Amino acid sequence: MSSQLFISYSLELINSTHPLKDGDTLVSAGGNFELGFFTPDNSDRRYLGIWYKKIPVQTVVWVANREVPLETLVSSSAAMLRLTTGSVLELVNGTGAVVWETNLTRTVKNPVAELLDSGNLVIRDMDGNHKNGDGFLWQSFDFPCDIQLPGMKLGKDLVTGLDRYLTFWRSSDDPSLGSYTYRLDYHGYPQPVLMKGHMEQYRNGPWNGVRFSGNPSLKPNPYFTFDFVMNSKETYYVYELLNNSVISHRILNPYGTMQRLVWSDHVQGWVMYLTAQSDNCDTYFLCGFSPKSPSDWNSGEWSNGCARKTPLSCNGGDGFVKYTNVKLPDTQYS
Repeated sequence: MSSQLFISYSLELINSTHPLKDGDTLVSAGGNFELGFFTPDNSDRRYLGIWYKKIPVQTVVWVANREVPLETLVSSSAAMLRLTTGSVLELVNGTGAVVWETNLTRTVKNPVAELLDSGNLVIRDMDGNHKNGDGFLWQSFDFPCDIQLPGMKLGKDLVTGLDRYLTFWRSSDDPSLGSYTYRLDYHGYPQPVLMKGHMEQYRNGPWNGVRFSGNPSLKPNPYFTFDFVMNSKETYYVYELLNNSVISHRILNPYGTMQRLVWSDHVQGWVMYLTAQSDNCDTYFLCGFSPKSPSDWNSGEWSNGCARKTPLSCNGGDGFVKYTNVKLPDTQYS
């Protein structure tokens, strides 16, 4: 998302004595990402977010106060992000009221907030081992918005119950939660699904050991690797970039489409590398059939089969045709 920014100087860390004020930014060590306050185009609302620092088009990858914006530039001029001695990050408005804060279950004596080169905002112990993700008190990667960055897990921590999934911006001017979500469905054998409210719109198909069966474009390539992990502690999908010079992410756009975008220096913009939904056949419930016995179908009894919604207009009758590279059956009841 593009935005208007007001920047004065950059910080390396946030601690209990050095907050991030509106106009300042927090920059990752390698200069890949930047955290600060921004205003979307055609909006007078102010947000705290993270964006790419090295590209000319401001692209916000994470927003803290999606549902509680700072209403005007005037009221947000004294806003700040502060770290309490109790290890909690608080976003306060111009009147000092807390509009967003992190949820923590433990504290440390010397907490700091740092923006990593992965785009992950973390709270850690200044005296601890910050290289180990298990040592983070809190991390923004656990609370994605509409973009999945490299190294960000989409899925559930089965120990804590934390579920990480994407929710698109309501519009290019409004980062609040929209109706589309992209998440893992844990019924039966887990698989990624795109939902609009409570209705399934698309599914990637089950993992076949190499890729998700319903996404043939997801295959070995020179740009990124990907993996699906499922064990007793967690279930998630993750990817990593193979070339540090490549800038790429996955995004759930406002039209309900999952896309992988790659930054192009040649066109000075984002280029679509692949999309999950390839055609109308990927849209859920467009198969042209309905259960002969809906009540049996809903109870898991499918022996009566399906019937055509629209009769055939030819004289050849029904038959079977072999198709390859098709999406494997829905596994939520397996």
